[in-house]
Amino acid sequence: MPPAADTHRPVVLDRREGPFGEVVLRGRGDDFEIIANGCFLMDTSDGRSERLLIDAALAALPSGRPAPSVLIGGLGVGFSLVRAVSQPRWGRITVVEREQAIVDWHLDGPLGRISGAALRDPRTGVLRTDLVAHLHTTTERYDALCLDIDNGPDWTVTQDNESLYSPAGLAACHARLTPGGVLAVWSAQPSPGFGSALRNAGFRAVTTEEVAVARGVPDVVHLALARE
Repeated sequence: MPPAADTHRPVVLDRREGPFGEVVLRGRGDDFEIIANGCFLMDTSDGRSERLLIDAALAALPSGRPAPSVLIGGLGVGFSLVRAVSQPRWGRITVVEREQAIVDWHLDGPLGRISGAALRDPRTGVLRTDLVAHLHTTTERYDALCLDIDNGPDWTVTQDNESLYSPAGLAACHARLTPGGVLAVWSAQPSPGFGSALRNAGFRAVTTEEVAVARGVPDVVHLALARE
């Protein structure tokens, strides 16, 4: 009788080479994992902090602001998008994702079982472009920026992403927000220095919210409000 399959061993479902390096989709039992340039990004085993990214941003906005718009930086495994679509208060929901492979895995691949309905929501639009470039070039303004493209300000996936957390990058974030809009940034670990960088960039009401994980330091959502 053949041995039982090892459900804890990852299986490569797709591997792509793109302009930013290699991106891999793996299956591990019933879960999926995304790996970029050999760096683990996220999986579907626990989406609490990805949902908190959206919840905390919405809670920070004034309750009287009708149909606020949100830009979600990074489609990932889709948890943040699905959370935003589940909340009727959000108006326009824009997702920026630079990896064509990740978009394909959602539109035509295994991740569609998570995000399919959310992508079909009439409020949802997907921009297949680089987030940093979009923030510096678009004239659109949003009530909330919910950014999850790295493992945090101190642990970027590619060197290009480091500029997002620089003074110029944070200034671009501030410029893309409506007065009193909220910036929410996901991180796999606390980054005390990032709070100071946000204040120096003109943000106010800088706070952090944590989600405990089974092992290691907690996941963190950094929050800050643009000037009125």
